[in-house]
Amino acid sequence: MLQQMELPGLAFAVWMLICFYAPVGGYPNGKVREACTSMVPCHGSSPQLSPEHTITVNGTEFKPGDSIEVHLSGPVFEGFFIQARDAEHLESPALGSFMLADRGASQLLTCAHTKNSAVSHTSKAKKKHIKVYWIAPGNAPKRVQFLATVVKKYKIFWVKIPGPIVSQPNALSPTPPLHATSGAVSTSHPVSYLSKPFNASSCGRTKFCIRNPSNCDPESASCFFLSFQQEGSSVFVEMSGPSEGYLAFALSHDQWMGDDDAYLCVGEDHRVRTITAYLKERSPPVLDSENALEDVSWRLADGLLQCSFRRSIRLPAHKGRFNLDASYYIFLADGEASEGGVIHKHRQQPLITNGIYNITGLPQDIGGSRSPRLIKAHGTLMFIAWITTVSIGVIVARFFKPVWSYSFLFGKEMWFQVHRMLMLTTVMLTSISFVLPFIYRGGWSQQAGFHPYLGCTVMALAIFQALMAGFRPSRHAPRRQLFNWFHWCTGTAARILAVVTMFLGMNLAALDLPDPWDTYTMIAFVTWHVGIDVLLEIHSYCLIRKGHLNNTGALTG
Repeated sequence: MLQQMELPGLAFAVWMLICFYAPVGGYPNGKVREACTSMVPCHGSSPQLSPEHTITVNGTEFKPGDSIEVHLSGPVFEGFFIQARDAEHLESPALGSFMLADRGASQLLTCAHTKNSAVSHTSKAKKKHIKVYWIAPGNAPKRVQFLATVVKKYKIFWVKIPGPIVSQPNALSPTPPLHATSGAVSTSHPVSYLSKPFNASSCGRTKFCIRNPSNCDPESASCFFLSFQQEGSSVFVEMSGPSEGYLAFALSHDQWMGDDDAYLCVGEDHRVRTITAYLKERSPPVLDSENALEDVSWRLADGLLQCSFRRSIRLPAHKGRFNLDASYYIFLADGEASEGGVIHKHRQQPLITNGIYNITGLPQDIGGSRSPRLIKAHGTLMFIAWITTVSIGVIVARFFKPVWSYSFLFGKEMWFQVHRMLMLTTVMLTSISFVLPFIYRGGWSQQAGFHPYLGCTVMALAIFQALMAGFRPSRHAPRRQLFNWFHWCTGTAARILAVVTMFLGMNLAALDLPDPWDTYTMIAFVTWHVGIDVLLEIHSYCLIRKGHLNNTGALTG
């Protein structure tokens, strides 16, 4: 199969693919993490001296957990970058976390390893006003100042425009805050506010815990944490994670969303609302009008959304609530919520436990997987088939035919036997991999875009290629040239489509690959194979020029 491989066409197609998928860098899209410390845009010019834009806030005092409304306004501008820093040490890292008022114009960034500690633009669209909310962290300094970098045009920008200084109640403020509007913020709720993050010291001893990544610290800005602790006839629940909108967990009888008992902690108006819901198939959750939860507490700080509550083990009067003394699969998900607490579909695959567990039984400290084993196996087998075995098989047929022309294996030329073995392996691996998603999904996936359609095309081409090879005419038959062309065209089309399909598949949530490194790794493999093919083509051309090979690729002399 794929006996001959003319590289220019394939190389061009692959390089076009690489160019298409390579992530676009640059600051027009607001991804300015490189400027977290200096806040200086890399525009090749010096900043302006007299600011035209102002920062205002709606209060002068704050306590940990409070929300402060921050406004940036002035003449039309294209880009911006907002941070809060220690007013006594303005070179210190960004602190606290932000929440967005307009997700179309602004986005959250991670600076100094603190999630959501900065805000920037999403595009070069012209704007005159930006509103965000800053959440004071638990370890905030006595006085905090807001800073902003504003880009009017590419070469016209201001760096670290000083904004208001806000202070904790017991801090002395030597000067009044700049541009601060009247009216103090007081959104702290002592009864319902958690004073500190959760900890995992009791996991596996008195608490049943689920952590992702495994054994992570719930105080970390990258740790998803869920714990259950039985206390008499009730269970105390703690849930924490890096979220811009909501966290949720569900109890399920299977590993599929639908007919599940769900609990959500939703960021709403700079507070956290804890509610119960019922999941019906793959539809949005049906929120309960009556809440069966007690002792509800919450915290929004340092890029973490945290909530805790108590629930009775049995709630016979509440329809849809499962008994907590039975065994279930446990889901843990996060996603965005717009103003008013309207939740949106989670962008990444939910964490799902590998088995069923009784949260009131023996305390355990477990993890889970955001990528099902069958989907991982599907991706692995396809990668081996279309990046490894098929590529080696093509190289053997194209460049080793003259080298192994007088070597035989089981009565056939060695290059042909190796080539055939590798291509049959490719078809076998592709066939096995092809059925795995159907087994996992129980049918066709409507959530995977073009990936399954292209995958079916690749499978059909691979089967057709194998069948066509079985009817290969003899070397000197009149139709041999026609066979060679069909063989090459089908194989080339299958290879290109397979690479495109894999690039599309890597972005699916079910695989849970580390973005963007999965794309970079795939590009590296494709580049390496194309480079090897090009070098071997050059080598063959040089041998022909020196007379060691004839135009058909056979050795001379």
